[in-house]
Amino acid sequence: MAEDLKLENVLGSKLDVKAARFGANREALRVLMAALRVEEDEIRLGGGAKAAEAQRAKGRLTVRERLKLLLDEGSEFLELGLWAAYGMYEEYGGAPAAGVVTGLGRVSGRLCMIVANDATVKAGAFFPMTAKKVLRAQTIALENRIPTLYLVDSAGVFLPLQEDVFPDTDDFGRVFRNNAVMSSLGVPQITAIMGMCVAGGAYLPVMTDTVLMTEGSGLFLAGPSLVQAAIGQKTGAEELGGASMHSEISGTVDFKEPNDHLCLARLRSLVGKIGKRRVVSSPLSVLSKDGEDGCEVFSRVAFDAERDAPKYASEDLYGLIDPDPAKAATNVYDMREVIARIVDRSEFDEYKAEFGRTVLCGYARIGGRAVGIVANQKTHQSQMALDGSKRTEFGGVIYTESAQKAARFIMDCNQSLIPLIFLHDVNGFMVGKDAEWSGIIRAGAKMVSAVSTSVVPKITVIVGGSFGAGHYAMCGKAYDPRFLFAWPTARYAVMSGASAANTLVEVRVKQLERGGKTISGEERKGIYDEIKATYDAQADPRYGAARLWIDAIIDPVKTREVLMVALEAASLNPEVARFNPGVLQT
Repeated sequence: MAEDLKLENVLGSKLDVKAARFGANREALRVLMAALRVEEDEIRLGGGAKAAEAQRAKGRLTVRERLKLLLDEGSEFLELGLWAAYGMYEEYGGAPAAGVVTGLGRVSGRLCMIVANDATVKAGAFFPMTAKKVLRAQTIALENRIPTLYLVDSAGVFLPLQEDVFPDTDDFGRVFRNNAVMSSLGVPQITAIMGMCVAGGAYLPVMTDTVLMTEGSGLFLAGPSLVQAAIGQKTGAEELGGASMHSEISGTVDFKEPNDHLCLARLRSLVGKIGKRRVVSSPLSVLSKDGEDGCEVFSRVAFDAERDAPKYASEDLYGLIDPDPAKAATNVYDMREVIARIVDRSEFDEYKAEFGRTVLCGYARIGGRAVGIVANQKTHQSQMALDGSKRTEFGGVIYTESAQKAARFIMDCNQSLIPLIFLHDVNGFMVGKDAEWSGIIRAGAKMVSAVSTSVVPKITVIVGGSFGAGHYAMCGKAYDPRFLFAWPTARYAVMSGASAANTLVEVRVKQLERGGKTISGEERKGIYDEIKATYDAQADPRYGAARLWIDAIIDPVKTREVLMVALEAASLNPEVARFNPGVLQT
């Protein structure tokens, strides 16, 4: 009988939580997480207490107060791009979170993308990173077909930096183009104007499906002062573009609300009435019966949070990695320990377990949803060499067999409509004569090609290092992951700081010697330390998150919950293009 069959696919754990190294790692990461939380709390203050009081003096709520009223009580908000513009624009006083809050939240039971201006940061003006952050949020919403809500309270383009905000394909104007494309694809968009909405920014709300506006807000292409300067006409802000004018005369807004509270209540009511789009099965869109209402493409089974929880505590993840970049090379651990703490019931059907062992591949479920996992193995492996002898393969390095296995697995997941999760701790591809003779370039090209042409949702989590071409092969930012998350232990660069410093020191020394200068050992060390410090700073996940290379820096303990939200978001788009891998190197 089928009921009598029991597959032995539960991952075991050999993690010694009482070991001195585990305890040291855990305490170091706790200290790092505490420091990050302090910085995050400071970022969430936006322009500070004085700016917040000025916002309230206008009869308006701050952006965080608005979100608290908008989101379902007790629900989690997965904030994206919190670190955007971190350490940037200091000459203008900074721009915490780039002056806009974006993320996934539940409104009237529906998962929504929320884009909300923070008027306490330079009146909500658009810096270059503000535009890029809004565009990233729209891209995520577009790829996953997520209903999108805009809370507008913005003075428009930050004029001192207009040349970096206004003209290019990935600048401010792209926001409105995305509004139109999202609408054409049936992605619901609702805007609540809760403050100023001026100049080119006035097009955003009007290009969405539904527009709400509070009394005291302004919506105009040019404010009173600019109108007088341009055409000599004197007019007040309310008469020019107030809520009453736009609701009674121009007919631009659909709902006029007296204040923020009632506007947000109306917005919640409207979201609660959005329907769920069904898609008729076609050769390009295969529907599964596993999902809610039979609408989902990807396999999903009934899920119970208690019954299907991993067998091991997520807090154990704190003890795996020493967060000190100088000790990154000593981070040798079994990536199965991570997988066992993020997948349902710790069950993992490992693919080609004995082949290409420095990359783990296999099938699992997260929150009831089927996933394929591609992960770098960090323990050193014994592998049979071409001449029949045994060789040691270093953890975190992609060898020829590993790349071949991963490429085939990625293709299988596309063939079977299974979303992919990539877990990074990768140094790069193996180099040297043996690697070249085994066809490492050809195998690497095959893996990169499979990732590039993959059509199922891809979600990337950078656990440790993510260096060089290994970053590309493991679905880095350039390969269109639906989401890219990073642990605070992540390092993200062409190569590690130590490797880069060793290489560049030699280049610098030779340049100086050609100029007739002799370099002492102390001077050489000084050059090394300077280069390494620069590379280490740029490899820090906060540096990448500031530039939106990373969507969010996440607490390792929250990895499973974050992936569950991301997978739910990905499931909202039921259309999957035909998988066509193109020419593969064989």
